[in-house]
Amino acid sequence: MLLYGGSGHAKVVLDCLQAQRVVVTGIFDDNPNLKQLLHVPVIGAYRAETRADEPLVIAIGDNGIRRRVAGLVRHSFGRAVHPSALVSGLETQVGVGTVIFHQAVVQASTKIGNHCIVNTAAVVEHDCTVADFVHVSPHATLCGGVTVGEGTHIGAGATVIPGIRIGRWCVVGAGSVVVRDLPDLAVAVGVPAKVIRERDEE
Repeated sequence: MLLYGGSGHAKVVLDCLQAQRVVVTGIFDDNPNLKQLLHVPVIGAYRAETRADEPLVIAIGDNGIRRRVAGLVRHSFGRAVHPSALVSGLETQVGVGTVIFHQAVVQASTKIGNHCIVNTAAVVEHDCTVADFVHVSPHATLCGGVTVGEGTHIGAGATVIPGIRIGRWCVVGAGSVVVRDLPDLAVAVGVPAKVIRERDEE
């Protein structure tokens, strides 16, 4: 397996893969001064011909950057699911490039898109639909039947009550409780969460 990105987020992805006994052979990164990360060699800027037969995971936490990188990469994409995570086998789908971290829970009949992050101890309950490039932060909870649009970031410890629809490229602040649908590009914070502004699309 290869990684793209050698930042702090990559350390957690690397740990996740190693817990699965997946060998990470190299990391692409544009920083010429970065030579290794946790004893894994950094092999320079991305090149499609380098170890082209190995799958790759984009180890970048920023949703917008992850989307841009995904459009450039020509390798096939792998997945990373930590052994301590619980991912239901009942009608659950997990897209390519997605990483599910330590003690996260993904329940039955849930669809997780491509290049998503379900972070440490996050919960995605039954019948949720999570679009591509979403980040569900540590200890956040999506209750049953929640829909989350592309590129949205659910902050640490946030809760989304059942049946809510959250639009594309939204930000839900840490610790917020979402009790109403959110439109595309909304930035919402508080208990209950209120939209405080609109953001630019990535």
